[in-house]
Formats: sequence, C-alpha cells, structure tokens
Amino acid sequence: MKRKIIRIDEDKCNGCGLCIPNCPEGAIQLIDGKARLISDLFCDGLGACLGHCPEGAIAVEEREAEPYDERRVMENIVRQGPNTIKAHLHHLKEHNEIDYLKEAMAVLKEINIQIMEEDNKMNRPKTAPHGGGCPGSRSFSFTEPSEGVPASSTDMPSQLTHWPIQLHLISPAARQYQSADMLLAADCIAFSMGNFHEKFLKGKALAIACPKLDEGQEVYLAKLVSLIDDAKINTLTVAIMEVPCCSGLLQLAKQAVEQAVRKIPVKAIVVGHRGDILQEQWV
Repeated sequence: MKRKIIRIDEDKCNGCGLCIPNCPEGAIQLIDGKARLISDLFCDGLGACLGHCPEGAIAVEEREAEPYDERRVMENIVRQGPNTIKAHLHHLKEHNEIDYLKEAMAVLKEINIQIMEEDNKMNRPKTAPHGGGCPGSRSFSFTEPSEGVPASSTDMPSQLTHWPIQLHLISPAARQYQSADMLLAADCIAFSMGNFHEKFLKGKALAIACPKLDEGQEVYLAKLVSLIDDAKINTLTVAIMEVPCCSGLLQLAKQAVEQAVRKIPVKAIVVGHRGDILQEQWV
C-alpha cells in the first residue's frame, strides 16, 4: 500500500542518534554509524523524529510500504517502560490518530498495564489557568532586573526580568514576550559563560530548553511559532553549545520561522565548553 513514511538521507546523517529516543515506536536504530529505518511496520509516518535531526537528514515521503501495525508497535513500546508508553500515547493524541490511540489502549488493557487514566489525562490542558497550578509555573514580570535584591561587591546583578523561563512552562501570551527581543538558550549556556547575563540576557525575554533531553519538542515548535505570530517578538537569538546535539535547538527555531506567517531575524550563537563564543551570526 502507498502511505506516508520517513526517509533517511544517509549522506546527510552524521550518526548522532538524536532521532532514536524521539521515535518511541522503535522504527529507527543506529547501525554502522547511521540512523536506519528498520521496519515499515513500526513507522507511523507522523514524523515525531523530524525536529530532532540537526542535519535535516529525515523527511516524510509517500511511497509503497507495509501497513503500520499499532499492535506490534505497542508490543515493542511496553518493553521500554511507562515513560515511553506515555510519550507514544501523547504522540498519537497530538496527531489526532484516535483509532490508533484506541487500539493502543486496548493492547495495554489486554496485558494488564495500568496507565493511570492516561487517556483522560492527555485531554487536559497542559497549562494551568492563570493564577492556579504549580507555583513554580506562575507567570510574572519584575519591574527591573534584580529589583529589591541587594548586590554585594562580589555579586553580579541578574538581568532576568520574568518567570517562568523553561520553554514548556512559558506562555506566548505572557506580557514579557509581547514585541520583545527574545533569547532562546540551551540549558547549559548559563553554566558555561560567566558573563551570560550581561552579554546575552540583558534586554531580552528568555526561554531555556534542552534539545536532547526534553520531551514533547513538537510543543516547543508550536510555541515558537506562536511567539513569532501571536506575541510578535522582534528578533530571536538562539544560543547553543558546541556539542552536535545542541544544534537541534537552532533547527527548531529555523522550523518555527519557516512555519510562521511573520518573518523575523534569527541570530545563532555557538558557545564553547569554556564559555568562549565560537560563532555569532544572523541566519
């Protein structure tokens, strides 16, 4: 049958393996230093792995392929533990694959795996209403950086002007992002650069993320598009570490700009392990 399925460009693939943990179906494995699609049966063609390839080596194409088999996929997934199960169910829900979702739930019921009402849980909004939910995710701004926080002779004043900052927790509707110059920084940047606040953060609205370890990066992509189109950010600076996996954050930013209606300038900054700036350019 003809259906959508991923294609991996072997010439572009550098064997980083970032696509593998982001394919809970287990359709991709690293073989002979390259990512390979090991079975048509396991690939649903929805492209969860797309945003995690720093080299752009993965694409979705339509071709003759064996029909996707949700039951076989679930047999593979349950061996990987509850977090992988939840990621797969969420993936199906996000793409409105209700029939596959029902089939997956039925398989879990048959083998007596408790998923803590995951089907209902996935239908709940991810962000709490304003003023509710976890106190750590409550959005607020500071009047000025470090206002009310005394700085000793050895302390550098903070340039952070708002909270929260983790990309999963921020809201594009929050006032700090409206028409702002935005900094999207990899988690490790601030620990590598002694002058991160003064050099990068000053005058910018911040969001942080890890392109290798964070789950739900399709949510990241949607938020970045919303920040561009709805919050109408002026510019986007993406600060990443020199390690290959970190380039996934820049790829997400580029994808967001491509998908957004508005077009904004994007600056890429690459930082070395010792905090030195290796590259800084508009892309």
